[in-house]
Amino acid sequence: QVQLVESGGGVVQAGDSLRLSCADSGRVFSGYIMAWFRQAPGKEREFVAFSRSDGNTYYADSVKGRFTISRDNAKTTVYLQINSLKPEDTAVYYCAARRGNTGSRTANYYNYWGQGTQVTVSS
Repeated sequence: QVQLVESGGGVVQAGDSLRLSCADSGRVFSGYIMAWFRQAPGKEREFVAFSRSDGNTYYADSVKGRFTISRDNAKTTVYLQINSLKPEDTAVYYCAARRGNTGSRTANYYNYWGQGTQVTVSS
């Protein structure tokens, strides 16, 4: 059973960096697509990035160059490094998972979700 727990959010200033973590406490990590989404107040949940179990990654165009997704299969943890934070990055960031090796930008594709971690960027 996949159980996802995010951490690493906080209140930061524009230009700062953050690293979000998502740990799978169920330790059923291998063979799962791991993804990050975010949801700003009043907006729909937005795809950010996904990582296949073989390490291949895919990003939303809006975050390319500033966001990096990585995973440590031994630690059953996926990370999201965010650099040069902007106020428009303010959102709740969610980790998601689905068994298999095909990723998707669609939130409904993923079976498992964490509770989210809040990132607030002040200007």
